[in-house]
Amino acid sequence: MAISLYDLSVTAYLQTLGATSRILDKGLTHFREASVDPEEIVEVRLFADMLPFRFQIQSIVHHSVGAIAAIKKGAFQPSFEKTPHDYAALQELVKEAQKSLETENPEEINLREGADVTFQAGDTKLRFSAEDFVMSFSHPNFHFHATTAYDILRSKGVPLGKRDYMGRLRFKR
Repeated sequence: MAISLYDLSVTAYLQTLGATSRILDKGLTHFREASVDPEEIVEVRLFADMLPFRFQIQSIVHHSVGAIAAIKKGAFQPSFEKTPHDYAALQELVKEAQKSLETENPEEINLREGADVTFQAGDTKLRFSAEDFVMSFSHPNFHFHATTAYDILRSKGVPLGKRDYMGRLRFKR
């Protein structure tokens, strides 16, 4: 059986968004137990030339919910989100993304199989099929930012492991 565009995108995003939500919850618990203000984490960067934790979480949402919107309308643009979220707002942003994706109609997404999705940033335009957009652009970006958010929390002492990142596995029924 071939994998559907819906499973390739929405189902995969939901797995990691769920994991990210739980990682953020574990982070909050850790910071409270360690008497660390979670707001100190929001602007933390692994390196000076990397974007902060806040941006990593915002990008996870953009490269999941925004990717599905792009599949539907055929166009994707980078996000220049600079909203100053606090830790609780970042947690809510991930939960809202999950809720949004849970309402997506599989048939509607699957009808876009093979459709064009154009990435545009300034004068640069890159044309993809919906599947190639997900597999070669959206997924790598999504997981890069999810991994970076995980790494920032780990660097601040949050007791996380690989299993936390993987989220709920999809076993054969």
